[in-house]
Amino acid sequence: MDSATTVAVVSIIAAGATTSIGVIGPALGQGKAITAALTSIAQQPDAEQDITRTLFVGLAMLESLAIYCFVISMIVVFANPFWSHFIAK
Repeated sequence: MDSATTVAVVSIIAAGATTSIGVIGPALGQGKAITAALTSIAQQPDAEQDITRTLFVGLAMLESLAIYCFVISMIVVFANPFWSHFIAK
């Protein structure tokens, strides 16, 4: 296996690991946030709009973490700085 193939394989494995590990935390956090919001709405139905608005802002923040991991994995696969080094050889 030549060095360009090795860089490709390592890039793909790193991208997969980054995405899979980086999505686990936000997914668990979103589940806990939704559970807490539904519990709060069940206890305080009058505050439903405030809880829902705060929930959506929190979910957007959590989702941004997953999007950042996805962007980093796409950079590793498609804009890897090591590609130009090995292609030039």
